[in-house]
Amino acid sequence: MPRMLDVSDEVRAEIGDEEADRLLVGEDAPRSYDCTSCRTPGDPENDRTSTVLFVGEETAVLAFAHATCIPSQVVSVSEEQLQGAVRSITGDSPASSGGPAAPQNVAGGQAVLGITSGLILIAGELHPALVVEPTAPIARPGSDGPGDDFLPLLIEQGFIPVTDTSEVPTLLGGWSVLLAAGQLHAVLQPGNDGGGQVAWWQAHQALSVTDGWRNAVNKTQRVLIYAAPVGSIGQQPREDLLRDALDKAAAAGKLVAAAMPLAGTPGA
Repeated sequence: MPRMLDVSDEVRAEIGDEEADRLLVGEDAPRSYDCTSCRTPGDPENDRTSTVLFVGEETAVLAFAHATCIPSQVVSVSEEQLQGAVRSITGDSPASSGGPAAPQNVAGGQAVLGITSGLILIAGELHPALVVEPTAPIARPGSDGPGDDFLPLLIEQGFIPVTDTSEVPTLLGGWSVLLAAGQLHAVLQPGNDGGGQVAWWQAHQALSVTDGWRNAVNKTQRVLIYAAPVGSIGQQPREDLLRDALDKAAAAGKLVAAAMPLAGTPGA
């Protein structure tokens, strides 16, 4: 009997008392699972296990995770994000090769961003990070000028200019990073008029991250997001070279950053 399974009140309210009770007595609980966060095996009879309900506009999917990775939560996502997460969980969609950078469309199709994942060492601790760099200058919406407003637009959203990469960026409220089935799906920002979160950046195909990156994010429950204008970072094949590029961008006044929690965790 899976006595170590946790069904939060929030999840129970969504799935109903009958289904929640069946899970708790073991009727509908899996004998084993791959943690939806770290992708390592779990056993609800021996491991403290959380139920995580991903809810889209039309679909809901119940997943399982180590309680040490993510608490039992309801995670609201767009239907497109949910279907992408389902494909990753079921293995129906091949993951990205996880190369150094992956250009993706910004929501609204206004620009193309390159996303690089890596570990950043700050005060002796490894932090999971994403480095965002457009492939071309980004103009302010409605502007037809040749300027690059990428950093000013992010600063207006709450990102902080970075002059020293040895300091952990401050937490940006309302933003979060969607990691499902151990893969990166989206960076979420607050919706308009107090609505739910919407995708600021969304992967067309789930992006793989390294085991070390997943282990670090499971420990910190936060991701550091660094952003720089086109031509500031480049595709760096090693994390030490990526850190050097970040240091140079910061020294040149071309780097902003923010810390974001994982979607579905406290603070998201």
